[in-house]
Amino acid sequence: QVQLVESGGGSVQTGGSLRLSCAASGYTYSTSCMGWFHQAPGKEREGVASISTRGTYNNYADSVKGRFTISRDNTKNTLYLQMNTLKPEDTAVYFCARRPLASCTGLAAEGIDYWGQGTQVTVSS
Repeated sequence: QVQLVESGGGSVQTGGSLRLSCAASGYTYSTSCMGWFHQAPGKEREGVASISTRGTYNNYADSVKGRFTISRDNTKNTLYLQMNTLKPEDTAVYFCARRPLASCTGLAAEGIDYWGQGTQVTVSS
């Protein structure tokens, strides 16, 4: 059974930082492209960042470029999203997902087959 479990969300003030984690199990994580998405109330789910199988290639949405960093530890089957200089507009539920190889470092949600349950990030002020 494929499982993706996010953790690390919470409430911070504008300018603060959080590090999200995603623990993967039930599949060969080290050969899977991965990504982070977020969804704010009333909005569509949007791609935030993506990463290749070994972490060599990363991609970011313009809204988070320079503030967020995606990384992975294949020895621990864990995906990370370091979020710095947080803004109120970053408030959303954040999901990790396995990306199709054909769109490994893309940001679109099309073709996603496995999602985590999501973790809430709230940025005040």
